[in-house]
Amino acid sequence: MTEGTISAAPEGNDTLTRLEQEGEIAADYLEGLLDIADLDGDIDMDVEADRAAVSIISDAAGGDLQKLVGRDGEVLEALQELTRLAVHRETGDRSRLMLDIAGFRAKKRTELAELGAKAADEVKSTGEPVKLSPMTPFERKVVHDAVAAAGLRSESEGEEPERFVVVLPA
Repeated sequence: MTEGTISAAPEGNDTLTRLEQEGEIAADYLEGLLDIADLDGDIDMDVEADRAAVSIISDAAGGDLQKLVGRDGEVLEALQELTRLAVHRETGDRSRLMLDIAGFRAKKRTELAELGAKAADEVKSTGEPVKLSPMTPFERKVVHDAVAAAGLRSESEGEEPERFVVVLPA
């Protein structure tokens, strides 16, 4: 055996274990954050599309958790980056973890999928490209997936933070 070579479990199982570990680290970090902020919330962990997914949910109306979402999800985006950094600090690996708070991302994903489908329908009927408003990388990904599901293609154009999706004819 060559020095530095390690016999490992099958890659799929290894990836799942790594993503579950990311979720655990993120959950611990977020539990500490909730304690410091004196906010109530339950942490839910999952693995979706080859990335760890962590959600903070509340039995209450969720008004307190809205503080962690912020206007248009700005605070949520910042907390996601901080959580990714906490995971990176523990594992040494870059994390693609997705954080959702009070169902904000789930609702946004549904709205964006509908937007992508409507834009695809418009392109199909007019034959002309459709340019959408600037979006975050998460938002663009959801729209690209919806457009692909409709059988069309799309591209991102522009520079951050003004990067946007263009839906193109087939």
